[in-house]
Amino acid sequence: MTERAPRHPADPVPPVRPAHPADPVRPRPHPDPHPADAPERAPEHRPEPAPGRGPASAPGCEPGAEPHVLYVHFGARAASRYPELLEVLADITPVVQALPPDAALADVRGALRYFRRDAAGLAALVRLRAAALHDADCTVGVAVNPLLARMAAHDGPPGAVRCVPPGEAGTADFLAAKPAAALYGIGPATARALSAYGLHTVGRIAAAHPYTLQRILGAAHGRLVRERAHGVDPTPVTPGAPARSVRAARRFDRDELDAGVRGRALLGLSDELGFRLRTEGRVARALTLTVRCADRSVLTRTRRLAEPTAHTPLLAATAYALHDAFALQRARVRAVELRAEDLTAAELASRQLPLDPREDNARRAEAAADRARLRFGGAAAGLAGLLPGGPTTPG
Repeated sequence: MTERAPRHPADPVPPVRPAHPADPVRPRPHPDPHPADAPERAPEHRPEPAPGRGPASAPGCEPGAEPHVLYVHFGARAASRYPELLEVLADITPVVQALPPDAALADVRGALRYFRRDAAGLAALVRLRAAALHDADCTVGVAVNPLLARMAAHDGPPGAVRCVPPGEAGTADFLAAKPAAALYGIGPATARALSAYGLHTVGRIAAAHPYTLQRILGAAHGRLVRERAHGVDPTPVTPGAPARSVRAARRFDRDELDAGVRGRALLGLSDELGFRLRTEGRVARALTLTVRCADRSVLTRTRRLAEPTAHTPLLAATAYALHDAFALQRARVRAVELRAEDLTAAELASRQLPLDPREDNARRAEAAADRARLRFGGAAAGLAGLLPGGPTTPG
């Protein structure tokens, strides 16, 4: 066998012989994608995204999602039995988030099958056990997320179970006629800004263009308000999570006209909030005062604190300033509520060093009183202004 010499690049390329029509063609076999003996397959179904919501809805607002979040308000007089009332919820579901001093959130998805009841049935069971074991008349809101459950619980007189219908249509019907201030996270200032543009109700806010809300409230806040107006709340129920706000309330035995009595009530609420915050190692950045009058009107004001604090005199001074801003000369007040908001850890907050030695002495006395309360009980130490005939101004 002779070895063929390699072809030089300058040599002509031999022509390729074309295939003759008579030559047999052997096509390469290909698998049949649809064989005759294969079973017929149903076409794949891909759900289309909801209009205006993107490819996926936010958590807790899926179309057709069943209610599974309970917002339980144990009543104004349940603070002393609050741990026992939380145990009532813990016997039904382990996913319980405490909202002291008198409320809690519960996710009952894992308990629906065990108890063979829906969320409304479990809410009725919670009310029954709380009344039988601790004589507490609970109010329960049932919905697909904490926002709607909270609004349902406050949408009427206490002592009932209220459910938000599932689905986007049911949520829209529930929210449409609500005032803008009913949405959690919308304060009086935001509500006034929206009302100036004719957005008085949640339904109008939901129908407004996103760019309109962003021009009024800013980009981030505008998006948040629009999501809330559509009933979207991705916040999960987190067991053991620290409360984002704490509150204390005082209901008078009769409609109160005396400003001095209201002043002592505010001082007591400030002392209660301050002691709770200092015990938990947290400070507040804002304070909200709510006044409920005899004619069922509700007045609310919020003020940012000059610095994050849990110092009782500073909280009381802010509460007095909020109360004076209402100008309640002849109003008959039925209840007052003080809420410390925007909480953060005390070690992360900065504080201006006092130049007045009296403030430093007041903080030392406050720390000593806290130690006495923790050791001997709440009645071991207190403010002189809470005594009958004591001063009604903080400090």
